[in-house]
Amino acid sequence: MGNSKGLQGQWQRTSIANVRVAFGTGVLLGLWRGQLTVAPTTAHFLTYYEGRCSANCKFCPQAREATADLRMLSRVIWPRFELEKVLTALKKNSNKFERVCIQAVNHPNVVDDLCGLVMCVRNACGLPISVSCQPLTKQDIERLVESGAERVSIALDAVTPELFEGIKGGSYTWQAHLEALEHARTIFSNRVSTHLIVGLGESEQDMVERIQLLHGRGIIIALFAFTPIAGTPLSGHPQPDVASYRRIQLARFLIVNNLSRAERMRFENERIVDFGVEQDVLRETIESGEPFRTSGCPGCNRPFYNESPRGPIYNYPKKLSSQDIVTIWSQLGVT
Repeated sequence: MGNSKGLQGQWQRTSIANVRVAFGTGVLLGLWRGQLTVAPTTAHFLTYYEGRCSANCKFCPQAREATADLRMLSRVIWPRFELEKVLTALKKNSNKFERVCIQAVNHPNVVDDLCGLVMCVRNACGLPISVSCQPLTKQDIERLVESGAERVSIALDAVTPELFEGIKGGSYTWQAHLEALEHARTIFSNRVSTHLIVGLGESEQDMVERIQLLHGRGIIIALFAFTPIAGTPLSGHPQPDVASYRRIQLARFLIVNNLSRAERMRFENERIVDFGVEQDVLRETIESGEPFRTSGCPGCNRPFYNESPRGPIYNYPKKLSSQDIVTIWSQLGVT
């Protein structure tokens, strides 16, 4: 690679001696002991920074004004660990994963840190690497490609400009996020994704229409359920209704697989009442269980990222059982 030497020099000037490791990832890497109900299929890492994120997203424990434990991201603990030891463990245990995902808190040297981490991981194993980060310039997105990133995700989180401004505004803008996604598309083609959080105050119709627009732009949509975390401004906000989440999961699956469109679906009081497909297609899709599994990059199951293993389960991290399907039918309330 023509720029690898220059990139290596840039990495040497960054502070990536440590990295945060998602708890389940650390168990599979042998960094610490723990019991896993379901093993993660992606190794998740988070940039380490001595301080809080410069952004102030109201749901995030890493946010500038949050008082939450800095080891937390969503409901998962991400302990700090020496990068060198993590890479050694990854070399030995990469066969336990299908992908590596490097996530980032926002700070002045974040792009240098991300590029350095991507290069280190690429040198340690042959797994495809996703980067999940804040909006970057087109030049910085190109640096991620040169470093070895296979995919990039830039999270919108909220699905309307008004909700975005109320929850992520002050640090970020709606338009900058959309422009960054477009820049990423010109570089990564169909390997660009975004995260949408259900339960921030949007309607089912808002969510479905946004999913359709993003799919039309060739962007992969990963659904998350809002998770209240102590020490954040939204700690008292409830998680979304499971039945509503199921309907949105089903609508997303039908849209991204080009089986239906938002315009063909019918809403009453902004709630989905018709998915715009024939009954046999709807039944077959539900019975497959696929719409209700974790969505996002290939090979990522994010076990219990936004729910307790005790339930209710929002994103199933593995193939659904026949009893799970029965539960889904009762939650959806469709015939």
